[in-house]
Amino acid sequence: MGASWGGLNAYTQILAALPANFPAAILLVQHQHPSSENRLPWLLGRYCSLPVIAPEDKEPILPGHVYVAPPGYHMLVDQGERVAFSVARPVHYSRPSVDELFFSAGVVYGDRLAAVILTGANDDGAAGIEYIHRRGGFTIAQSPVSSEAPAMPEAAIRTGAVSEVLDLEQIGPYLAERLQGS
Repeated sequence: MGASWGGLNAYTQILAALPANFPAAILLVQHQHPSSENRLPWLLGRYCSLPVIAPEDKEPILPGHVYVAPPGYHMLVDQGERVAFSVARPVHYSRPSVDELFFSAGVVYGDRLAAVILTGANDDGAAGIEYIHRRGGFTIAQSPVSSEAPAMPEAAIRTGAVSEVLDLEQIGPYLAERLQGS
């Protein structure tokens, strides 16, 4: 999942709707200033029945866990299905970048991947959504009308690679229902 402006509200609504036995890992990118304190895992953990983690580099990605990208680093997925960090150039002025996460996760998980673009103020995530769609993954965008900042979901929708456009309050229940059968 990726978001920027208004992301905290979006993440809390989605994570609160997921059951404790949710079968998939969630990797989450929130655009943050590089010098920000990483309080997001603690904040999100208050709304979620899943463990919310500030991962370490090379930490294994486990089902039923939420991994939050740290400020100042791109969070990637490596071939061993582990978290990897990068300080490569910012993408769309952002590090962490949704696109960087989506490209790396698309390589590793292919058609086993579901990607979600939420509220945000730039085009980050649109190219990654296209890539995941081409690899057979499932893609969701928050409806622009339910977004605090519609630029990110609008950019993703314009690619033509979004499988579902859902209002914010529908995304968590939709993911829970769709992935419980996986």
